[in-house]
Amino acid sequence: MNALQPVEHHTHYAIHLLEPDDFDAWRERARALVQCDVPPDRVTWIEPGGSGDLFADGERQLPVRSDGAAPVRASKRFVRLAKNAILHSDPDRFALLYRLLWRLQGNPQVMEDKADPDVRRIEELDKNVRRDSHKMHAFVRFRLVETEEDGPEHYVAWFEPEHHILRANAGFFVRRFANMRWSILTPQESLHWDGEALVEGPPAQRSDAPSGDPTEDLWRKYYASIFNPARLKVGAMMREMPRKYWKNMPEASLIPELVAGAQGRESQMVAAGSLEFDARPETLGAIETALHACRKCPIGELENSSVMGEGPRGAQKFSGLMIVGEQPGDQEDLAGRPFVGPAGQLLDLHLERVGIDRSSAYVTNAVKHFKYVQRGKRRIHQSPAAKEIDTCRWWLEAERSIVQPKLILTMGASAARAMLGKTVSITKARGAPIMLSDGSELWVTAHPSYLLRLDGAAREEQARMFDADLAAVKARLAELAN
Repeated sequence: MNALQPVEHHTHYAIHLLEPDDFDAWRERARALVQCDVPPDRVTWIEPGGSGDLFADGERQLPVRSDGAAPVRASKRFVRLAKNAILHSDPDRFALLYRLLWRLQGNPQVMEDKADPDVRRIEELDKNVRRDSHKMHAFVRFRLVETEEDGPEHYVAWFEPEHHILRANAGFFVRRFANMRWSILTPQESLHWDGEALVEGPPAQRSDAPSGDPTEDLWRKYYASIFNPARLKVGAMMREMPRKYWKNMPEASLIPELVAGAQGRESQMVAAGSLEFDARPETLGAIETALHACRKCPIGELENSSVMGEGPRGAQKFSGLMIVGEQPGDQEDLAGRPFVGPAGQLLDLHLERVGIDRSSAYVTNAVKHFKYVQRGKRRIHQSPAAKEIDTCRWWLEAERSIVQPKLILTMGASAARAMLGKTVSITKARGAPIMLSDGSELWVTAHPSYLLRLDGAAREEQARMFDADLAAVKARLAELAN
C-alpha cells in the first residue's frame, strides 16, 4: 500500500487554477488528487474569476503524495481530447476531465465507450474548440495601424473567440506571419509579436483595434473578382462563415450584394464561357484566399475547407525542400493545416529520425480539399480521382512557382501524378531523382498513411524504405546547398 498523508473522507477540496487554459497545471493537481484517493465529488475546480465552494478546504490543505505512490494511468486518446477540451469555456470542464481521469484508473477502456455520457461530452468540447480554432485561422484580419515616421509597420486584428484558444493558436500566426509585427486583441487577452518574441497582454476592447486601412479597398476588389456565382451555396457559406465574423472582415460587406446578383452573374459567365481559371495569384496569401472560393471539382462542393500549404516565409529559413502529400484528411480539414493527423505525426517521427527539420520545408498537398463520404457522424476518406488531381494541379504549380524549391518530395501516387501529369509506380520511381523543366529535382516515396495500414514485418520493411528515401533526400539537399 502506498504511504500517503491520511485523507479525511469528508474533506472537500477547492482547487484554484491560475489560468483557464493551462493543461499542465490541471494535470499536476489532478495526478496528486488521484494518487491520494480523492474522489471527484470531493473536489471543486475554480478557474480565474470563478466562485468557490463555501464548504471546501483551501488548496493549501491538499494531501501530499509520497514518492511511492502508484502512477496515474491515462490513455493517449484521453490526453489528446483533454488538451483541447480544457480550452473550452464550459466551467464544468475541469470536473469532467477529473471524473474521466478517476474512472480510467479502474477502467482503462472507458474512453472507447462511445455511448458513455462523459466520453460523449469531452468529444463535444474537443469538437467545439477545434471549430473555434479553425474560425480564428480563417477569419482573423490584420489592419495596418499608424506608426512613427520611418518606423516598422504594425498590424492589429480584433477577434472574439468563443473559447480560450488564443494562446493555443499563437504558434499558427507566428509561423504564418513571422516577418510581420502584429497584435491580436480579444476581450479575454491579447498577443503581440515583434518579429522575434511573443508577448501576452491584457484584455482589449473593439475600439482598441482599427476599423479599416487603405488596403481594404484592394482586398474587397480582389474578393469580388474571385467570387464564383456558379458555385454559390448560401447555406454552406453561412455555416462556414457565420455573420458574427463579418464585422471583422472587409470583404464581408460585399456578400449581400454578390449573393443577390449571383444568378444573373452566373448566366453571364456561362454565356461568355468564362468559367475557367484566371491568372495565378502572385503571393501565397492570395492563393490561400482564392482557394477558399475554389469549386472547380466535386471535392470543393463538399462541406469542407481548403487547406493551404505552410512553411518558412524567409529565404534564410527555407531549406529548399517542398513536401507534397495527397490531400488533407479529417483532422487537417478541421485544423486548417496540412499533416497534423496520424499520417502527419508519423511523417514528423520519420523526418526527425533522419534529421530533416520539417519547419524548414514547405509542406502542402496535391489536392487542397478533403474528399470523403459521410457515414453517420464520421467522414470516411476517399482517394481523389485522376481528374480531380489534374484540376488541382493548377494550385500546386502556383505554390511551386512562388516557393521555388530546389527539391520536391512527393509522397504517394496522387502527389507524384500532380507533379508529373501522369501516374507512376512508386516502387519503380523511388530512390532516384527525376529532373524537372525548371532545374529542380523530384523525388518519389510512399505516403506515410500507407505505413499506417500495415503491421508486423511488412510495416517494418516499408518504414525502413521510407527512412532510406528521406535520408537520400537529406543528403541531396546538403549537396545542393553546397
